[in-house]
Amino acid sequence: MYEIPDTNTLAHSTISGVGHEGLTITTADGRPARLAIIDDSGTVLDQGDAVAREAWNVTLAVYMNLLIGKGYLRVYSGPPPLLARQS
Repeated sequence: MYEIPDTNTLAHSTISGVGHEGLTITTADGRPARLAIIDDSGTVLDQGDAVAREAWNVTLAVYMNLLIGKGYLRVYSGPPPLLARQS
């Protein structure tokens, strides 16, 4: 039987999710918060609802792959690849 992992690991915020709503992020005292993608130097690359929506979409895609027996497939999300310059 699958054991639900401990989800109380964040010190200052809460992440919750509902199938028809996606992810919701709040501070420890209940105020709305946003997700951000930050590189190792501290630069914010992306933030806000788009990050939460994309994190949810990738999570769902990984889970669906697992259900159909293709859990070994990696799911990517990001900007479109740069096209090779043609000469």
